[in-house]
Amino acid sequence: FGLCLVCDCLLFWCERAQAIQGNDITVKSYKVESRITSRFAHTTVKSSVVNSGSGAQTIGFNVQIPKRAFITNFTMNVNGITFIGSVKEKTVARNLYAQARARGKAAGIVRANSLDMETFKTEVHVPASSKVEFELHYQEMMERKLGFYQHTLHIQPGRLVPHLQVDVYIFEPKGIRAVETPNTLGEHFEGITKVVQNKDKVHIVFKPTLQQQRKCNNCTESAVDGVFTVRYDVERESNAGELQVSDGHFVHFFAPKELSPLSKNIVFVIDVSGSMWGLKMKQTVSAMEAILDDLTMDDYFSIIDFNHNVRCWSEELVPGTSIQISEAKNYIKNIKPNGGTNINEALLRAVQMLLKASIQGLIDPRSVSMIILVSDGDPTVGEIKLSSIQKNVKRLMREEFSLFSLGIGFDVDYDFLERLALDNRGMAQRIYANHDAAEQLKTFYSQVSSPLLRKITVQFPEDSVTDVTQNHFDKFFKGSELVVAGKLKSTSFTTLYSFTTASAVSLTSKLTESDLQEMDTWLSQHEHSFSGFARQMWAYITINQLLAQRSLAPTAAKKRRITQAILNLAVDHQFVTPLTALLVQSEDAQERLLADSPRDPKQGCCSGAGYHGPSVQVYSQPSWVRPTLAPTPSPAERPPIGPITVVENDPHFIVHLPKNKMDVCFNIDSEPGHILNLVSDPGTGVVINGQLIGSKRVVNHKRNTYFGTISVSYKPEEVRVDVGTNGIDVKDGKNHHSFSWGATVTLTMKGVKVSILKDSEVNVTVDDKISLMVLLHRVWKKHPVNVDFLGFYSPSNNQYSTQVHGLIGQFANEPEVKVFNLHEGSDPKKKEANMKVKGNKLSVTRGWQKDYRSDKNKGSEVYCWFIHNSGKGFIDGHYTNYIVPSLDSFLPQL
Repeated sequence: FGLCLVCDCLLFWCERAQAIQGNDITVKSYKVESRITSRFAHTTVKSSVVNSGSGAQTIGFNVQIPKRAFITNFTMNVNGITFIGSVKEKTVARNLYAQARARGKAAGIVRANSLDMETFKTEVHVPASSKVEFELHYQEMMERKLGFYQHTLHIQPGRLVPHLQVDVYIFEPKGIRAVETPNTLGEHFEGITKVVQNKDKVHIVFKPTLQQQRKCNNCTESAVDGVFTVRYDVERESNAGELQVSDGHFVHFFAPKELSPLSKNIVFVIDVSGSMWGLKMKQTVSAMEAILDDLTMDDYFSIIDFNHNVRCWSEELVPGTSIQISEAKNYIKNIKPNGGTNINEALLRAVQMLLKASIQGLIDPRSVSMIILVSDGDPTVGEIKLSSIQKNVKRLMREEFSLFSLGIGFDVDYDFLERLALDNRGMAQRIYANHDAAEQLKTFYSQVSSPLLRKITVQFPEDSVTDVTQNHFDKFFKGSELVVAGKLKSTSFTTLYSFTTASAVSLTSKLTESDLQEMDTWLSQHEHSFSGFARQMWAYITINQLLAQRSLAPTAAKKRRITQAILNLAVDHQFVTPLTALLVQSEDAQERLLADSPRDPKQGCCSGAGYHGPSVQVYSQPSWVRPTLAPTPSPAERPPIGPITVVENDPHFIVHLPKNKMDVCFNIDSEPGHILNLVSDPGTGVVINGQLIGSKRVVNHKRNTYFGTISVSYKPEEVRVDVGTNGIDVKDGKNHHSFSWGATVTLTMKGVKVSILKDSEVNVTVDDKISLMVLLHRVWKKHPVNVDFLGFYSPSNNQYSTQVHGLIGQFANEPEVKVFNLHEGSDPKKKEANMKVKGNKLSVTRGWQKDYRSDKNKGSEVYCWFIHNSGKGFIDGHYTNYIVPSLDSFLPQL
């Protein structure tokens, strides 16, 4: 028997995947058990699978887990060989993993994506008739939102299972007020979920029979494919909160009720750049209409919308009267997205508006002031350095103001938005740009629309506790909960007190000696409770707070201290975090797998080989990408560039015309944020667009623009590839795959092949007919003017349809060009002439541009006839006709 772990076999991924994958396999059982004790959940997913085929094959095991959960262990048994996991410092785990690979032993890698859900993915190659058992453990704290804790389990076995069962055990010592099990799996399973409940315990069971699992009476396909949801809330005896003590640790829950909401002062800051065009803007307007309706006469508000410019609906905060709300609605309905993204100026204007209102006495000292930012992209205009924007906002913000960030879609740097919010007493959330984006926006607003308390502090006697988590909170919102945890200094004292103060409110909670002992007694008597909940919850909260502090650390020394604290806690409590890894190895330690967690939420999960989903091959490069090197001829002898078209620098277009045996150049002088259509071909369903970014500052009264994103969309198969200076996003229908520029990998999906060469280039081929290369140009980070940008290269023999157009695409139908009247120009190095093309007579200059395929630093000179005035007379119409609203927009007919 030999074990082969396929293609770096453990992986977290962001796509929707069946739990068990393979052909000719029998899934004997698939069981999920969650034990929730005092809002802390420990979930175990187990499956037993047999290879029923006649030969060896690959079997996959996939589990979708919440982003906020920490994996604590994974074990696997393959025909008697057991793999056991343990969490170690990432460097230690990687070294052990590398040793296994160096010995030629089986070794796999896990990488994690940072979307709201992640998929833990395992593949193992096993002989015929072999049995494989998988077991995954993860833990998370339940967050209370809008009055309920919600626990979700993704159940997607992918086939009929004889023993399919989901068990959720809830134990809440103070009592369970309400429990709901909405049928989120569909009408097919109405009435199958069973709930057994008493005062403080609930057992929820979902156990469909084989027949109940079938999509229809005679179907062999399983209808079990979706999310199993449990929602509950607890009894609360007093507004002072609930103290629980167990295993030398304490947890304090604070969620007072029956309080009157405080008035609000809100500035809505809405991105209306070109990329918001279409569905995103429609959903944002729909959500804003509902949000504005929620405002009361006691609330004050205004709206700032921004692209490359910043506009205020009202320069001052106004009360939420019906007249003002009606006018605000009309304003947002008439917004037409276009242009770039000036986040810095928009946020500073919002803070200044709140400051002005505060100075003028318009703001009630008891009210809550907040900024809500809605954006779908990175800054492209004004200050574009993320760390500078963060500093600028923090410097101006007052302690009583909060910033909430909503990032729409995947083009936005969510990590930046989260840092921005955390640094200013707020929180961030990603909004998925689909049909229910408006509902997502409204739900988020509902969570922060009813502030009940300000400046909350939960304190304990110093001689009683230590290592207390965050105990000062800026705001408490209706339907939420504040949680503070820590360690007991000693178990000998008889009473533990907590003191909670909030905006002139003082509350005291006390635990007597019997209470201190009672929790551990209860836990020992309940079979399905989680006895280590308090210890793990304290570590879970502490690590998450340290990770947030680490992202905001002002110095390298402080960051190192925080990093070490996280490492110590994560290893001690066996949590897979961004700084630790799960080493899974056979009992003889000869075969190892590594679970490695995420680095950057925008860059996503794959910085190297650990990729699954579409088919993966070794990196490959089209033959046209590298020019044939030959002795350099003199300028007069230099031939055309060859069968390719180039867009480089700020941006210079070099169009190769093979029939005319010449290269023609022109520049496009547009604005940062504008999206230019390069190729629009309805006949093949291919559209290629590029979004401009600006230099850091104006030089000689001009801001240079460059391509910061190149997007290729293949509409027939719903595949889209966005290449940016920060990374590469590949979207395949509902699936979304992200790569950093640290990757070298080739993947193929639905006729689209994407090859990434580390820190260098991306090659995209569509249906073996259309190909292109995007070249990455890095500049010195501290350069006062220049920014990272992209170059675009495509062969002239791409097989477009006769309907193709665009700044580049139109020349697939090559026009007849005649150059005549060659003469000396004002610059002796540059000849001048006249050109006749498309019925126009143009004055042209013999110049040169750069081709960087063979030398990314210096490039090679390409001689061409230069067309002035942004290609006027050579391209159809005016260059502004080629500005489109979004990265996947076709060009309207000119």
